[in-house]
Amino acid sequence: MTSSTQTIYADAVLFDMDGTLTDSIAAVEAAWGKVALDIGQDPAHVIAATHGKRAVDNLAAFKPSIKSHEMDDEVTAFEETILYYADAYNTHGPGSRKKLHPRRPSFSALARMLSLSAISDAPPVRIAGEHEYPIAEDDAEAEAQAEADAKKMQRHEFAAWQIEAQAVDRSVRILPGVKRVMASIPAGRYAVATSGAKTYAHGCMTRVGITPPPVTITADDKRLRAGKPAPDAFLLAAAELGFPAARCVVFEDSPAGIRAGVASGATVIAVCTSHARAQIDRCGAHFIVEDMERVRVEMEGGRLRFTLDL
Repeated sequence: MTSSTQTIYADAVLFDMDGTLTDSIAAVEAAWGKVALDIGQDPAHVIAATHGKRAVDNLAAFKPSIKSHEMDDEVTAFEETILYYADAYNTHGPGSRKKLHPRRPSFSALARMLSLSAISDAPPVRIAGEHEYPIAEDDAEAEAQAEADAKKMQRHEFAAWQIEAQAVDRSVRILPGVKRVMASIPAGRYAVATSGAKTYAHGCMTRVGITPPPVTITADDKRLRAGKPAPDAFLLAAAELGFPAARCVVFEDSPAGIRAGVASGATVIAVCTSHARAQIDRCGAHFIVEDMERVRVEMEGGRLRFTLDL
């Protein structure tokens, strides 16, 4: 492939987060894989369908039984599951032996992931096999035994999930060139617009040493009418910075995010950090680079000059 250099100018930068600034793909895919198994669907299908989209939209599609007033808590619990997957190896698993003071999730966070409150309130269920208990309103003893068995079963299932989560290093990592590129852009000239809600977005960035900028648009921002591939997040981020989106550059990695950036009117630079070039080269990006090591940013005459090694 023949390489070339391209120079473009813009007033501000709008970054996607996961797959663009950070790499938490292993933790995210593990969390969606767990959802898939919980609902009896193929993990590969669920993982492929959820890339680059908001958890709220994905959960609504795959778990339609979630009521609207429950959704915020469901999204938070799901995103804490991602962070648990990201941290488990180094806080509870083999990686914890390398650290004197491993960081552990808070009790409240673990309680939500454990669904202990849900377990304690779970209705009695019929346990198959030789220990089947008939459930009857007038049979309090049988009902209590069935409920105890249900709790025990769910705790065993969670313990097995914990063991698996702790066995594999799914730590969040910063992607190549990101620190240098972000350090090259003056404050007030860049924002993050992500499909992650606040728990996940801030958790990922802080884990790799990125301070979330003052303008960080997350998926749970109530001003958003739709998630990616709709352009709402990028339009809102640009407006908060005080620049038209058409005078901004968007960095994205996923097909849904690229389409959102294009729809916003921004100049879109796609990075091949989570998808192969062949998977994103027909999504409308104006430029495609391997990663941010191929990008240089400098101030020139009050504007940002981008030099791209294509």
